Amino acid sequence: MDDPSEEDPDPAEAIATKRERNVARVFAYLVLPLLVLTMALGVGYLKWQSGTTTQSQGAAAASVAAAIDGATAMLSYRADHVDQDLVAASERMTGAFHNEYTSLINDLVIPGAKEKRISAVATVPAAALLSAEGDRAQVLVYIDQTTTIGADPPTDTRSSARVEMQKVGDKWMIAGFEPI
Repeated sequence: MDDPSEEDPDPAEAIATKRERNVARVFAYLVLPLLVLTMALGVGYLKWQSGTTTQSQGAAAASVAAAIDGATAMLSYRADHVDQDLVAASERMTGAFHNEYTSLINDLVIPGAKEKRISAVATVPAAALLSAEGDRAQVLVYIDQTTTIGADPPTDTRSSARVEMQKVGDKWMIAGFEPI
């Protein structure tokens, strides 16, 4: 009449079974959600990092392009309309450098170009981003410039400069120009 399979379970087995159920509950209700949360936070961070990198690359490319265009404009002019060429170039500049450049072109470059019939054509065959942080960047530009004085044959000059760029609104402007 007494069936051995219906005996009361061993107290040690009952404790082990209860412990296994508790471990399963802890795993299901604590460890698994924490693991999912950690993975979600990791994916979110990587997505944010990717977006930041993409924005930085876009800003870097835009600042380099603006430095190339600005350096070309500020070093290129024709004697017959040097005023318009260099005043238009000064619109690509900002801050104290804008004032310095405007004084230089008005006091020396424009009068000299008109008097001696000086024309210059500059190109920037290469440029590289030196640094970028927020709304500021430094760009290294390599410049080829051909200058013609009156009826004399043109002379070619090669140089390089560090161009300080500053973002003003949605445009990159030249804030400094240092020949090196």
